[in-house]
Amino acid sequence: MILKVCVGSSCHLKGSYDVIEALKDIIKKCDVEDLVELRASFCLGFCAQGVTVKAEGLDNPAVEKLGNGDMLLHNVNSENVEELFLRDIYPFIKK
Repeated sequence: MILKVCVGSSCHLKGSYDVIEALKDIIKKCDVEDLVELRASFCLGFCAQGVTVKAEGLDNPAVEKLGNGDMLLHNVNSENVEELFLRDIYPFIKK
């Protein structure tokens, strides 16, 4: 599974670096380092919706779906990233 954090100029200004650092810690804490690949991504096209994280290869109907099991999380920040990961991503990681 691949997690892409937008690091375009708008998301960068809204704290995407902090989101990446938090996700590194959360992925390690959840012991899914071998199942989750964390990447930075240039603009994902949702500049007005805060830091966007794209999860590729999941199937969670509670989150905006892009097709092929891809989904987006918007307005992610260092304060809510762990909650969003545990609720919307972790249960759907194929172990």
